[in-house]
Amino acid sequence: MNYLIVGLGNIGKEYADTRHNIGFMVADEAANQAGATWSLMKLAYYTEFKLKGRNVYMIKPTTFMNLSGKAVNYWMQELKVPIQNVLVVVDDLAIPFGSLRIKPKGSAAGHNGLRSIEATCGGQNYPRLRFGIGDNFPKGRQVDYVLSPFDRDEQKELPALIDHAVKMIQSFVHIGIELTMTNLNTK
Repeated sequence: MNYLIVGLGNIGKEYADTRHNIGFMVADEAANQAGATWSLMKLAYYTEFKLKGRNVYMIKPTTFMNLSGKAVNYWMQELKVPIQNVLVVVDDLAIPFGSLRIKPKGSAAGHNGLRSIEATCGGQNYPRLRFGIGDNFPKGRQVDYVLSPFDRDEQKELPALIDHAVKMIQSFVHIGIELTMTNLNTK
């Protein structure tokens, strides 16, 4: 069985620790826990490892968020991973900070990275792990909010939340999305 885990984010130092890059942060920790290292490949940073006999391929697209679908589609085809075995790790304004939810499908909900994946990979029927970043910003300041770092209180909680997200990825690969939703989704 082959799985493709996609951490969404933007490349460049100016984006490194921003809310919008939580997908990259989770992917980095998953690779770190697996002892895997990243290589710059076509359209993405790429790594792979085995988890309980399954092949786990992981990418961090280098296309910038709004064109993430181009990288996801390329690697899905290249690695012959079916859409139901692709898991996209994404920041989500619609759920509170600290909430982690995996689901088998859904809308882009205004997220440009997800919108790009929908457009290039054939719709909304792909699993995603939604990492809640909250919506604590003044009207009209959404872009500034997602492209800013987590605040000091949030930064204290991030390591445990990222670790929980990695456990969700491992569970998705090992026992599937339904049991992962039941066992590991947080409010």
